[in-house]
Amino acid sequence: MKFSRRSYEKELLDRNDIPFEDIMQNMKELDFINKYLGGHNITIAGVRSLLTKLKRRNGQISICEIGCGGGDNLRVIRQFCRKENIDGEFMGIDINPHCIEFARSRKENDSISFLASDYKLVQFNKKPDIIFSSLFTHHFDDSEVVEILRWMNRNSTVGFFVNDLHRHPVAYYSIKWITKVFSKSYLVKNDASLSVLRGFRKKELIDFKNQAAIRGIQLKWKWAFRWLLIHSNA
Repeated sequence: MKFSRRSYEKELLDRNDIPFEDIMQNMKELDFINKYLGGHNITIAGVRSLLTKLKRRNGQISICEIGCGGGDNLRVIRQFCRKENIDGEFMGIDINPHCIEFARSRKENDSISFLASDYKLVQFNKKPDIIFSSLFTHHFDDSEVVEILRWMNRNSTVGFFVNDLHRHPVAYYSIKWITKVFSKSYLVKNDASLSVLRGFRKKELIDFKNQAAIRGIQLKWKWAFRWLLIHSNA
């Protein structure tokens, strides 16, 4: 029964008193999870879905991630764009200054700009082509998810996408076992399975996009137990 409705229990990572060293270990392990459980591939799929519109701009693109954590998603996107010979500007926003500190400290995040801020307070001098989030929306309650979709739509010129979790028993028990065996982070051990319980069923995401009143949002299921929600302004 615990999978029938979203959990609203707060994750440890949402607290503001977590030491930097613990945040750093958490970010490293999330990067590993995204790499080997397909999260990064889904993010690239979101970029690819909007790439046709971007190429009309002579390969010049700007991409912004809200809730960027340690910046691993943006690093993977930048690598992808370089392989495709696409020039880009990349920006990450996160409300947790420790996450931003860690992101800035990583040499592999060179040429990516990071901002410590609540995403809602950011005023762009020039709106990004693409705004996206990965494993971010499940941290919020239902009405806040709707507001995130509206904000991303208002502030992106080409489109936006969301990569987040499918609330499912297989996803829950699998990640619970994997992190119990392999994780060295108490944050990951606690939050990974809780994140699944805070994740979404298809009907809920359909309700959110209807409430946001944004036409043309596409919803795709991706392995392993992820949802990819995409909207193009074209």
